[in-house]
Amino acid sequence: MTITNNHPGFGTATLEPPVDVRRRACSADEFSPLREIVVGRAAGAVIPQASDPSAWLTLYSHLDAGQVAAVDGGALPQQVIEESEEDLETLAETLRGLGVVVHRPSGVDHAAPFSTPHWDSASGMYSYCPRDLTLIVGETIIETPSPVRARYHELDGLRELFRGYLLAGSAWISAPKPQLRDSLYGVGRDGLPVLTEDEPAFEAANVLRCGRDLFYQVSTSGNEFGRIWLESLLGPQGYRVHPVRDVYPHTHLDSTISLLRPGLVLLNPSRVTEDNIPGPLRDWDRIWCPEMRETGVSATGQSLSSPWLGMNLLMVNPELAVVDSAQHELIAQLERHGISVLPHTLRHDRALGGGFHCVTLDTVRDAPAGADYFG
Repeated sequence: MTITNNHPGFGTATLEPPVDVRRRACSADEFSPLREIVVGRAAGAVIPQASDPSAWLTLYSHLDAGQVAAVDGGALPQQVIEESEEDLETLAETLRGLGVVVHRPSGVDHAAPFSTPHWDSASGMYSYCPRDLTLIVGETIIETPSPVRARYHELDGLRELFRGYLLAGSAWISAPKPQLRDSLYGVGRDGLPVLTEDEPAFEAANVLRCGRDLFYQVSTSGNEFGRIWLESLLGPQGYRVHPVRDVYPHTHLDSTISLLRPGLVLLNPSRVTEDNIPGPLRDWDRIWCPEMRETGVSATGQSLSSPWLGMNLLMVNPELAVVDSAQHELIAQLERHGISVLPHTLRHDRALGGGFHCVTLDTVRDAPAGADYFG
């Protein structure tokens, strides 16, 4: 779409897509055939300081308060950045080889400090995990209200892409901009921050999509108020938002549940049980994820994620998945269920806190918006 503005006094201006976007965004689930995707960037990644309580809602969930206080924030070693960039580009090239259109975030200065009237942040964070802050439901792009202060401007690297999708016919909206006041951050019995209900706050990676049904994990990265807001937006359109409670209290859903294809789900046995599995998934066939092979925490000596990041996979289509090459038992399980595997490596996935689902954002899949997989 090209728009011409003939506003008096400003001459003629033509508004054209800033990037090569040829169709509107449309992605309704986690497994339909993939057509377009964003692959993240590691360049400029910064780990927030331990003095920022909001950061520890989603980082280092396996550490206690004393261990968190000892973590060094700041820029990551150049070796980690360079090797991560190599791995992401290898992933991008693999997907291009399958005919998938690959987009990358533009450069953002994540090291720059910034402020709001309510707080200061010593830096941003990164563009490594585009999945975390953007939820695409059908043809609508939703910027989600992350509770992490350092991520306040993270989506700047995707604005040009979203602008292109808007001009192609997609809707592009944002949740209420969170204030992220101190009252949003409580302290749990373990001395670590917890998320209160001060305002809607959640990250997109708290949500898994399955046509008309969305699964929303209530955790330290997504509160009940956020679920209520999402339901108020999508419910009138015929979507069902299912709360996932008391399954995993820390951060995102995609290393706990992976939707592989209609009727087949991968479950984390250390978190999901027969009693707490979300109701709509009870009739699906289940793969209980085998124990993850420990891959270490890379040159930083620190890890943002648990070893279960190894089950954080990307479905290219219902018969093909991108999986951590170190997870041999998981690969064998998937193959036994008729899913071929593209084994790949992200050498510093745990240091940066993102597996193959995290570091990508599918923007176009061949799936009808609002398909009902549980009707």
